[in-house]
Amino acid sequence: MSLKSLREEVLKANIQLVDNGLVVLTWGNASGIDRKRGLVVIKPSGVSYADLRPEQLVVVDLDGKVVEGSLRPSSDMKTHIALYRTWPEIGGVVHTHSTYATAFAQACLPIPCYGTTHADFCPGDIPCVRALTAAEVDEDYEANTGKAIIDGFASLSPKESPGAVVSHHGPFAWGRNAVDAANNAIILENIALMALHTRALHPNIDPIPEYILRKHHLRKHGPNAYYGQK
Repeated sequence: MSLKSLREEVLKANIQLVDNGLVVLTWGNASGIDRKRGLVVIKPSGVSYADLRPEQLVVVDLDGKVVEGSLRPSSDMKTHIALYRTWPEIGGVVHTHSTYATAFAQACLPIPCYGTTHADFCPGDIPCVRALTAAEVDEDYEANTGKAIIDGFASLSPKESPGAVVSHHGPFAWGRNAVDAANNAIILENIALMALHTRALHPNIDPIPEYILRKHHLRKHGPNAYYGQK
């Protein structure tokens, strides 16, 4: 994929966040990576989505150095880079402050799996990763946010749960490319909303039974998956 095509894809992912109500003002960002070149295209910091153009997106290398663009990259750039450097299987990263997923982040709680909609997306709770220490915030807040996410996935594949909430902060999602990551952020927000409504209706509801959870997840993601078309 050319950098021009990657810019267009990343712009599309950013606009998806607005169109689906996940972003207020400039509270969010999406990026995509060209693995062959080792270059990341990311939204510029603080630029209105209404004014965003492909040529305004910033190209950085995996050390965070700006390669193309006259604007400053997203302030969350180092978090994106940390995930790309650790997880070679991902091609896009999204961060938002969407209302319902952020509510779980602020409560420092995972998003519990109560039903099959969630199970189709992730075979268990959406992880809530730890809060940063004061030293980590002072040292390198954004890079250490990425480290906290990575630490939280020490025993979990990023493909199993294509998103997480960061304590006191908000949700991050990832995927095969920038658009896939944006789709996962949209799903993450919707299952967070469903979980909140479920808990409001039945505060003591148990999680979905394991056998139903596995059936739904594996029919879509397993080696013998049969959801959708070949």
